[in-house]
Formats: sequence, C-alpha cells, structure tokens
Amino acid sequence: MEYYNYLKSLHLIFVITWFAGLFYIVRLFVYQIEASEKSSPEKEILQAQYKIMAYRLWYIITWPSAVLASVFAFWMLFFTDAGHIWLTQSWMHVKLCFVFLLYLYHGKCHQIFKQLQNDEVKYSNNFMRLWNEGATIILFAVVFLVVLKSAINWIFGVIGIILFSVLIMLGFRFYKRIRERK
Repeated sequence: MEYYNYLKSLHLIFVITWFAGLFYIVRLFVYQIEASEKSSPEKEILQAQYKIMAYRLWYIITWPSAVLASVFAFWMLFFTDAGHIWLTQSWMHVKLCFVFLLYLYHGKCHQIFKQLQNDEVKYSNNFMRLWNEGATIILFAVVFLVVLKSAINWIFGVIGIILFSVLIMLGFRFYKRIRERK
C-alpha cells in the first residue's frame, strides 16, 4: 500500500501542475489576442514576448505534466490492486469520462497555441475568458467525484461551479459596460 501512496502523490503533483499550465496558457492566449489588436511597435514586442512565454509554459510545464499525470494514473489503475478495485466502481467511470474531456480540452488548447504561435487569431479575448472556465468545471467535477466517490453527488458541485461561472461572466459583462461608458 505504501507503494500506491507514492504513485498517488506523484499523480496528484502532476495533475496540479497540469491544471496550473492549462489555466495560465489560456490567460496567455487572452494576452496574445489583445496584443494582436495593438499598434506597432507595441504589438510586435508583446506578441514576441507572449509567444516565448506560451512556448515555455506549454512545452516545459503543461505537456510534461499531462504526460506524467497520465503515466502515474495508468500505473495506479492497471498495475496495483487498489486500481483494479477503483475500475469496478461507477464514480470512477464518470471520472474517466471527465478525464477524457480534459484530454480533448488540452488538445484544443494545443491547436489554439499553434495558431497563435503562427499569428493566426481565430477567437476573441472574451471567448478565451469563457474557454478558461472549461478546465475549472472539469477540475471541480473530478475533485468532487474523487472525494465523494459517488457518481451522482458530483452533479451538485458541478452545478455550483457552473452557476458561479455564470455569475463571474455576468460580472465581467457588467464591468465591461462600465468601462465602455467612460
């Protein structure tokens, strides 16, 4: 069992750094998009700096964290006795569906990263602010599933974060209108 706890600790460390990378990369996307709307030479200076920051974050922190979190998760699930028990439980099946959504989210972030590295701006900064909430919702769902170990009770936590996200976005729109009036 001691061996399992080391694996779980390493898995959690890399999940945390993976999410930190996902949260920050989308914030950098917002900055890159805003920089693309500036005039020269500010535009070129900011874009160059944000590209470097995004590149380092994506390839030095986020991608390695995603890979290592996955390696330790697979190791726990398929090569330990505890993992075989978890795989028989319905909450774990729901959790794995959210993990699959996280991989899709990560893949879409990679696509956006590549576009912005090539100076292709296909999304607005407001879209990116909303997009950033996707990782938050997945994080809440997974944490509630793992802590409560229930395939049903996690719904309340996810509904709560969605409502919280809606309130944040309404506040953002309200603040934007105030800024535009000045």
